[in-house]
Amino acid sequence: MIRKLLILATLPALAACVSSGAVTAPALPTAAASPLSKVQGLELVMGKTANQLKRLFGTPQADVAEPPARKLQFSSGACILDAYLYPEKSGGEGRVTHIDTRRSNGAAVDRVSCVNALRVR
Repeated sequence: MIRKLLILATLPALAACVSSGAVTAPALPTAAASPLSKVQGLELVMGKTANQLKRLFGTPQADVAEPPARKLQFSSGACILDAYLYPEKSGGEGRVTHIDTRRSNGAAVDRVSCVNALRVR
């Protein structure tokens, strides 16, 4: 009985969530909008394409497509870097909008230090 009352009580709130207008797709993240794009040292990766990352870091250990996003993972003994690429608003090739870095045991590592440690010399 209580369960039915709770369900009935939430119906007006759920109905208010329904939009009467057209549904719009969520905005895709952009490299320019990312706070990471302002971090000195990360300009090497932020806004770059997959091919540019491959030239910088070599072959990725993982390349995962989850449209519209793509994740490239690079690693070495020093750290693991996950680069997330999204296409720009007008379509086209994906560009890095965010990165995550960590050690192989999951411990935090500075992003700039990881980028520098992974660079192909």
